[in-house]
Amino acid sequence: MAFMGSKSASSSSSSSSSSSSSAMRGWTYDVFLSFRGTDTRKNFTDHLYAALNQNGIFTFRDDEKLERGKLIAPELLKAIEESKFAVVVLSRDYASSSWCLTELAKIVECIEKDMIVLPIFYHVDPSDVQYQRGTFAEAFAKHEKRFKDNILDTWRAALAKVAKISGIHLQDQHESKVIKEMVENISRKLASRYSTVHKDLVGIDSRMEELVNLLGMELNDVRFIGIWGMGGMGKTTLARVVYDRFRHDFDGSSFLYYVREKSEKDGLVSVQKQLLSDILIGKNIYFSNVQWGINVIRERLCRKRVLIILDDVDQHDQLEVLAGKQSWFGKGSRIIITTRDQHLLIKHQLANAQIYELKGLNIDEALILFCRKAFQKDHPLEGYEGLSKKFICYAQGLPLALKVLGSFLLGRSPNLWESALGRLKENPTRDILTVLQISFDGLEEIDKDIFLDIACFFKGEGKSHVTNILQSLYDKQDIDIDVLLEKSLITISSGILHMHDLLQELGREIVRRESPQEAGGRSRLWHSEDVLHVLKDSTGTKLVKSILFLNSPPRREKHLNAEAFSKMKNLRLLKINNVKLPEGLNYLSSKLRFIHWFGYPLESMPTSFEADKLVELHMRCSLIKKLWKGTKSLDKLKLIDLSNSQNLIETPNFSRISNLEQLILQGCTRLSKIHASLGNLKQLIRLDLNGCKFLESLPHKINLESLEVFILSGCSRLKKFPEIMGNMPRLSELYLNETAIKDLPLSAEHLTGLVKLDLRDCKNLSSLPNVNCRFSSLKTLTLSGCSKLGELPEHFGNLEGLEELDVSGTAITGLPSSVVLLKNLRVLSLRGCEGLSSKSSNKLLSLSLMRRNPDPMGMLLHTLSRLCSMTDLDLSYCNLQAIPDVLGCLPSLQHLNLTGNNFVCLPKSIIRLSNLQEIFFNGCTVLRSMPELPLNIKRICANGCTSLETLSVRREDDFHPTFRLLNCIKLIDNQAYGDIVLTMLRRFFQSAGDVTIPGSEIPKWFSHQSVGASMKFLEGHSDFKGIAVCAVYSRRQPPPFSQGLIYLEKQFVKIDSYHLWLRYLPFKDFSSEWKMQLLNGFNANGFVEIDVRFVTEGLGLEVTKCGARLVYDKEIEDLKQNMGGCSFCNITPYEDDLDDSAKDTKIKRNREEYDGEELAGPSGEAGTSKSNDVDVPHPKRNRLPSLIERFIPGVGNWMGILAHNDKETDCEEGEEESQ
Repeated sequence: MAFMGSKSASSSSSSSSSSSSSAMRGWTYDVFLSFRGTDTRKNFTDHLYAALNQNGIFTFRDDEKLERGKLIAPELLKAIEESKFAVVVLSRDYASSSWCLTELAKIVECIEKDMIVLPIFYHVDPSDVQYQRGTFAEAFAKHEKRFKDNILDTWRAALAKVAKISGIHLQDQHESKVIKEMVENISRKLASRYSTVHKDLVGIDSRMEELVNLLGMELNDVRFIGIWGMGGMGKTTLARVVYDRFRHDFDGSSFLYYVREKSEKDGLVSVQKQLLSDILIGKNIYFSNVQWGINVIRERLCRKRVLIILDDVDQHDQLEVLAGKQSWFGKGSRIIITTRDQHLLIKHQLANAQIYELKGLNIDEALILFCRKAFQKDHPLEGYEGLSKKFICYAQGLPLALKVLGSFLLGRSPNLWESALGRLKENPTRDILTVLQISFDGLEEIDKDIFLDIACFFKGEGKSHVTNILQSLYDKQDIDIDVLLEKSLITISSGILHMHDLLQELGREIVRRESPQEAGGRSRLWHSEDVLHVLKDSTGTKLVKSILFLNSPPRREKHLNAEAFSKMKNLRLLKINNVKLPEGLNYLSSKLRFIHWFGYPLESMPTSFEADKLVELHMRCSLIKKLWKGTKSLDKLKLIDLSNSQNLIETPNFSRISNLEQLILQGCTRLSKIHASLGNLKQLIRLDLNGCKFLESLPHKINLESLEVFILSGCSRLKKFPEIMGNMPRLSELYLNETAIKDLPLSAEHLTGLVKLDLRDCKNLSSLPNVNCRFSSLKTLTLSGCSKLGELPEHFGNLEGLEELDVSGTAITGLPSSVVLLKNLRVLSLRGCEGLSSKSSNKLLSLSLMRRNPDPMGMLLHTLSRLCSMTDLDLSYCNLQAIPDVLGCLPSLQHLNLTGNNFVCLPKSIIRLSNLQEIFFNGCTVLRSMPELPLNIKRICANGCTSLETLSVRREDDFHPTFRLLNCIKLIDNQAYGDIVLTMLRRFFQSAGDVTIPGSEIPKWFSHQSVGASMKFLEGHSDFKGIAVCAVYSRRQPPPFSQGLIYLEKQFVKIDSYHLWLRYLPFKDFSSEWKMQLLNGFNANGFVEIDVRFVTEGLGLEVTKCGARLVYDKEIEDLKQNMGGCSFCNITPYEDDLDDSAKDTKIKRNREEYDGEELAGPSGEAGTSKSNDVDVPHPKRNRLPSLIERFIPGVGNWMGILAHNDKETDCEEGEEESQ
């Protein structure tokens, strides 16, 4: 990083929190999310997490950041220390988790270190939290049996303290509103913090002002701006300051660090994907070559206003594939390029006015920066004034050199200053690397090695991962990377190690000097040509300690001789890809700690290999049949990963590999034998045998007391689960899906900590023994697809902690009466359980209740109505003939799926489901009417309800769900259909919303109409409340096959007729940039041109007509009168073609054509005039950029573009270095 951070940041670098944070911010994560996963992970917290990330707020959430198989508490506590904010979602069962309470206690401790805590009381009373009442009291009653009083007191105090903090009480509020407020609150606080930090950067203000003037943020053009200067000058820092200041004003943003290095290391396709991933958050992005990536960038970003930073670009082809032309990006976009090469910018057609030359600091600025590092003040100490000025001269105004020199001299005597100055004088050329090496030379030997390792191998990787590797490489547990941080030789941001490219160049140059002529005499090899030379010509020596060679794709496989590694007696780290050994391999160093050999080409390891120091062995996609013969003593080995090694037939003897923590053999399809010693690995945390199709048996007995995750998914020949000897209390996840297992042994009762059990698609499973009901910790049980399973155990209700149960596709005809005891059950799927509607289902409730209510579905729902925590219920495809009135007795229900059933109507009691958010009736072909639905519902899907005639739409202002009514063609025959649509549209004037209904004509109320997918119209008023838009769409014929792409047609709901899509966009939700352009866009004659376009995503739908209307306050009040019930009479669902006049006026256009398109005439009807013939009061007008509405109905016929991205192809493409 260039420029200088605040004094407080530098002075506190020794603390644990600041030492693992970036120099720019002082912390690793912006936000730490503390929440009870079973309460809110898949709903509120997930939405909050997505919103935070989408707004550029770096957030820690345990399931995102923690590696499976690790002890969770230390990782969480460390993440808390490294976060600026803690958002605590206090929900009903928050206190039932000891992890949550431990987190909270740590959060309260960090309040003293300036952490900001923001509590959200999620449907709980703050006083219940403070005084531990209700569910909080119940939780502590259970904890008292397990934990000591001092721990309980700490937890109680933490709850009480957080409860007193002013927070958000989410009781009757809309979640989306709460999330928006929370994100805005954090963004404001971060913006203030960023502003303060940036002001402390020496010399930043003047440079920032000059660059902002070049950027012209107030203008609507697309601009490419270059920041040009020598290395270490501060180009990246300046770009980062601009990015932090303006990124929230754009539709999307991306800061691509190290474009040069990442392009060389991972390829340009990887960088293209990163760019798209940053901007299109949450979208799946598939392409496999650069040209295809160009097309995707151009298509997906051409309608978005984006801010992109391309940092450290050194080749023109990098620009050509990442930001080739201005037309790739939406209006108002800014692309900033940092580079040392001015010619590269000129070649990309940047004029001189678009290139900002960043020059060094002046004398006064340089003195301040140097003194802040050397003295932690803005001025020299007495007696150091002259010396300070001499060092500044050698730094030549270069911020990086000033920081490194100052950090090195901090706290040293004048004599040492003089000595360092003398060394600089010995280099009359004042080469900057010589200046930087002063700091390197002052390091301890171990710290020098760590610096060189990072420079050669680990830049851009996670700090914790690198620390673990270094500890093993040097046999030291006290490896301290933070020493380099204090010396300004590295920075750490978001847990990732960063090193300035000049310092990396210094490190690699130091290694090259070890043996200038022969690479085999150097300690570290990373350059592909050097590695190939050493391995092919066997020139390696005992000096070589580490080799990294990951850039050899299969088409460039290299052949090595059997003696390639024979002279490298001290090799400790080997990462290599896709090399062939036609003569075999005779030797590997006995000092190897890490082997990462993707595609290892031999059937076994060399017989001479002594692996007693080996810590990790990664050989994905290898040709290994058997690792080695006999038994080896490998007490340091912690990980074996042979995934997708499809020739592997048996595992080694594990009896003397006692410290193994992870064994990953997924995709080893020929593996048929597991050594019995596996069952006694006391330290094993993760065992993954996913997809081992030939595996028929496991060790008969296992005692894996540390095991946390056990995966047997897809072991289709495995018929028996082993007996469990002793306790296995840590096993939390067990995956047996798609196996041939018939039952679980009685000894499974020892799995007392089991949280998730997946038995999906176990076709031979016919029953569950009552032992399963002893799993008191079980929260998720998946039995879907167990087609022979006819019933659940009688005492199933003893699973008191169960929260999710999926028995879809089973043969069960009911639930046991004990199910009423599942007070924590939130999610229940009975999808495809047709036996539920059978009158022979007599196991639901007691005989007395059966006499009172002989309807099996009525009995089932009566049972479920006692489950007060139920939020998700799936009864789709259960052949239900009727839905009983008791459905309305599920108070917590939020999501209800009744798709594919045969009922004619719904009970009126459904209106009592006050928390219902989504309801699905898709494919209920005999459903004729829909009653009034709850006020808070957000989504109503009734696609394919071909008999639906009546639809009750509530008239309250708070009722504004999204409707999906594809192919509900009988609705149009209803005389009140126009009023129904009108009521739907009126609801949207309270907030943004949309509806999909049958219809082929734009309602007359839309004053501007056009044939096709776009229109332009003039507007003379700026005080409108919003814009209502409408489109008619239909199915498009599939395009012919196009070489290079794979088309897949998939029918969710066949579109039998034309449909309308209506949407209302409130002015308050427009971007600030769009509002500004609107208000400034009126010309002297008082008119502005608005351009509306509809874009279908995918290739299966076509917009044939569209309409729009600006909505004003008075129109909202008078809408019903203006629109009239008969205004929808012209909607005809069976219209096959447009009328002749429409055909004549339809204009075929290219999506990039902006001029010469059809406009709506002054009467509001579709016009055919060119822009210069429009009948307007004055010919001169300003023009706004397109208001583009992405048109994604979400159902219907669609054409998707897929790329080859199967896991199996990973073995052909080679392994990428993880970041």
